[in-house]
Amino acid sequence: DRGRFREEELERLLNGARYPVRNILQNVNDLKAQVAANEKGVAELRKMIAQFGEDVVEAYMGHVQDNAAESVRRVLDRLPDGEFSYEMDQGCRIAVNISIDRESREATVDFTGTSQQRPDNFNAPEPVTRAAVLYVFRVLVEADIPMNAGCLRPIRIVIPEGTMLSPRYPAAVVAGNVEVSQAVTNCLFGAVEAQAAAQGTMNNLTFGNADYQYYETICSGAPAGPGYDGADAVHTHMTNSRLTDPEILETRFPVVLEDFHIRKGSGGRGKWSAGDGTQRTIRARERLDFAILSGHRRVRPFGLKGGGPGEPGRNFVRRNDGRIEELPGSAHTVLEAGEAFTVVTPTGGGYGKAS
Repeated sequence: DRGRFREEELERLLNGARYPVRNILQNVNDLKAQVAANEKGVAELRKMIAQFGEDVVEAYMGHVQDNAAESVRRVLDRLPDGEFSYEMDQGCRIAVNISIDRESREATVDFTGTSQQRPDNFNAPEPVTRAAVLYVFRVLVEADIPMNAGCLRPIRIVIPEGTMLSPRYPAAVVAGNVEVSQAVTNCLFGAVEAQAAAQGTMNNLTFGNADYQYYETICSGAPAGPGYDGADAVHTHMTNSRLTDPEILETRFPVVLEDFHIRKGSGGRGKWSAGDGTQRTIRARERLDFAILSGHRRVRPFGLKGGGPGEPGRNFVRRNDGRIEELPGSAHTVLEAGEAFTVVTPTGGGYGKAS
């Protein structure tokens, strides 16, 4: 509020909620870091204006966006119309139709036919879908341009209200940015036949108790496309995080990274094959709550142009008595000391018929 960080008011809000926060200091410091990052951006912009002048800075901002728009128009010039329907594990579908107006060099990306909003949390606010569209068309541009809003200037996005991509309040949306965004991205690449499906999930794994909280996303193989194989064991598309180093993980948290390996030969096969997925096992050294939010445990990620699909993923727990307990894509469980949680990631699809 006009330069004052309202910390006392914030603490009352976060601690007085129906489900109060676990670690108020961590939350406050996160917000302070975000404020500091914005202030740094403001300072750098002012410095740039002081050096070059506001008119020059504004003109170049326009040039960057104009260039991005023209770069996307050049993609549209050679892009065919396309449509795709993408099934998720829950039985819902994301549908998209991409139509190109050759004369105006513009495209309409229409999600009509997508399933209605869901009672679970696999709903994505509309800006998440817009971000996925922006990402896909930026990837299709082969020139080295910065990501910016100009990329969407030639794109008209249609999202009917009340679907899982435009849910009405108070729909739950926690899986929107991490899971549904991946599905939208795969669906768009399928519609333009640019590459096969990636793993289509972030494999969101969380664990903790009153003293510790930890969250990671787990990589798999990249999908194949025309003329290239996918890379093994990398984060792709909307999963842009890095995994914590084992030494840091085991030093800061009461766990052991028992196993983390590439599953050779697990990527979808084809003329060009997807990269191989991973298997990751974390053993608890004290009682911890574990939760997994993941996809493609039932539906296999698709291949394109005759390429084979990838493998579905698995989640399971090894109990101290030796039992293996299989878990669904979205699950919560408690591990005692000595028990272990394993995530087997799904893998991307292949592209083209194998000779």
